Amino acid sequence: MSGEKDLDQLKREAAEKAKAAALAKRKAKESGAQEQKAEAPKPAAEPEKVETPAANAPDDADLAKKKAAAAAKAKAAALAKKKREGIADEAAPEAESMQTAPPVVETPAADDADDLAKKKAAAVAKAKAAAAAKRKAMELAGGNAAASEDAPAAEPETPAVNDADDLAKKKAAAVAKAKAAAAAKKKAMELAGSDAPASAAEEDSAATGDDAKAKAAAAAKAKAVAVAKAKAAAAAKAKAAGAGAGSDASAAGGDDEKAKAIAAAKAKAKAAAAAKAKAAAGGKAGDTAASEAEAAAPSANQPFLDKYVKVIAENLGSDVLEDSYINKLSKDVPTLVAKRDTYFKVAQFLKYNELLGFDYLSELHGSDFETHMEVYVHLYSYKNRQSVALKVKIDRDEPTIESLQPIWAGANWPECEAFDLLGIKFIGHPNLHRILLGEDWVGHPLRKDYEQYDVEV
Repeated sequence: MSGEKDLDQLKREAAEKAKAAALAKRKAKESGAQEQKAEAPKPAAEPEKVETPAANAPDDADLAKKKAAAAAKAKAAALAKKKREGIADEAAPEAESMQTAPPVVETPAADDADDLAKKKAAAVAKAKAAAAAKRKAMELAGGNAAASEDAPAAEPETPAVNDADDLAKKKAAAVAKAKAAAAAKKKAMELAGSDAPASAAEEDSAATGDDAKAKAAAAAKAKAVAVAKAKAAAAAKAKAAGAGAGSDASAAGGDDEKAKAIAAAKAKAKAAAAAKAKAAAGGKAGDTAASEAEAAAPSANQPFLDKYVKVIAENLGSDVLEDSYINKLSKDVPTLVAKRDTYFKVAQFLKYNELLGFDYLSELHGSDFETHMEVYVHLYSYKNRQSVALKVKIDRDEPTIESLQPIWAGANWPECEAFDLLGIKFIGHPNLHRILLGEDWVGHPLRKDYEQYDVEV
């Protein structure tokens, strides 16, 4: 309806413009005739002041062009409306008013008006052909309703024929997109097993115009929703089927997994033990030979150990040491094992003897061997650039030994740590206390028989 209103308004405007142009031309002619009559008695010596109708020729030519354009517009609009609605009565007065207008032949611009009229007629024919082609395409595509709505847009009521063609192309593209979206939606609905959305897709296929994009978006959204619903239904169905097996089986699943994991761990350990035994059996002869060769080769630190033992025996006696050896497990360090009652005397001799001079205590710790306890001390001589280890075995039930803090001040905190974790009491220590745990802690955590007092800690 808005297109028909615009067409009627354009026709009225064109008719008013034509009437106004005709009245202006008549007035111009009448005024020109009066001026000619008034200036006729003047002498011929003043030709430059004589005004003739020929002077108004350019204005008449422009007026004629405008009138021809207005007449062509009005005729085209009237013909289009007549063809569409079959109403000839409204167009007849306007056509007669255009025909009663003064002829355009009186100026040389008539040829230009004829050319313009021909061009207008060609444009009208082209627009009609485009509209017919579009209507035929819409009928073939099954969109008769859309074609009937788009037909007025292609009528040549205005000079913008190219705009009408572009609009028709856009309409056709929108229809194609809508159809493609509807087909995709229908296919998705068929896969999901839903018939109702398919019928909705068929109704959407008939929609055209500016709503095509919105419909395509709605189709995509509906497709996603349908797929999600189908997946949810399938998951619910599978869950229900699984639940039918019984809750006892699901409860027993965890125990079965634990049992399988335990069995796998046992099998793995068994295989590793078998492989180790096989390797030991296969290379027993080679390992024995290698160990014998290593035992036969003396350590580089053996001369230092012999020196320490000789000096101690000469000064303190041969009975102050319980044992001496090269510790292969600790970088071949010379190791001296002192007796319980000679431990402090040997340590003091190791520091203050001029040949030995072990002036730095680098380590002190205790160990629980269940049958007894040991205190291990590692010493170093900066003068000789040599090291030695001093060990002593003590009673496990009453682990007490002299403190080395008066000899090496660095033994202060290590002895506190050994007391805190193993319960070894160092006699003569200036401030023996727990250094890691609180004073109210019960027991010593590094003892093999330690039992936790507070289970929650």
